[in-house]
Amino acid sequence: MTQTVQAVEIGAEDLPLHCPTPNTPAWNYHPRVFLDIGDTGQAKCPYCGTVYKLKEGVVLKGHH
Repeated sequence: MTQTVQAVEIGAEDLPLHCPTPNTPAWNYHPRVFLDIGDTGQAKCPYCGTVYKLKEGVVLKGHH
């Protein structure tokens, strides 16, 4: 059986990105881990395997 993993789309307002997010159901909690989505536009949680992806058109602004 093949399971399709859908990516959770993230906007600039969701950064800094961490998993679990505030919308994660309590039964699916694990220790909070911060994920770097800036380099590739996506990241995968090492605990639960959730894939996060930047929404199309989102531009990340760097710090000077």
